[in-house]
Amino acid sequence: MSEVETTNEQNPAPQRKDKKPSRSQMRSASRRLALQAVYQWQMNHTAVSEIETQFVMDQDMGACDKAYFREVLQGVTSGTKKLDGLFEELLDRPFSELDPIELAVLRIGAFELSERLDVPYRVAINESVELAKGFGATESHKYVNGILDKLAQRVRREEIAARRNK
Repeated sequence: MSEVETTNEQNPAPQRKDKKPSRSQMRSASRRLALQAVYQWQMNHTAVSEIETQFVMDQDMGACDKAYFREVLQGVTSGTKKLDGLFEELLDRPFSELDPIELAVLRIGAFELSERLDVPYRVAINESVELAKGFGATESHKYVNGILDKLAQRVRREEIAARRNK
């Protein structure tokens, strides 16, 4: 055994305490779980309360903001018609031709852009793009980005103008 191996075995690296996730990391985790829950709701038409209970029981929700998960899930599923109406005319195809993941991501993005004004528009768009990259088809993140960028121009006009004038 070499001296390096002996030293490493005798003096293991100190154990680091796991840091508590930041608020933004917890919200990102909430969005990932909300995407999966919205997708399940879209595909199975299961009651939202049943899906929420299932996620709380079956998923490791320690690293997410449970209240935000609930708010996104409830907001998207209860406001689907309104949210769909916000971006429907921006689509280049009918809803029936949208990939279910893309549709769920667009609904979450539209919810955050229209209902969660505390979330900066760039964060809402970026988080949706990341969801599309992680769960969607190969190029779906580009499509999601384009639709949500156009939607932000409509629903966050003042915020965008203020950012440009800085």
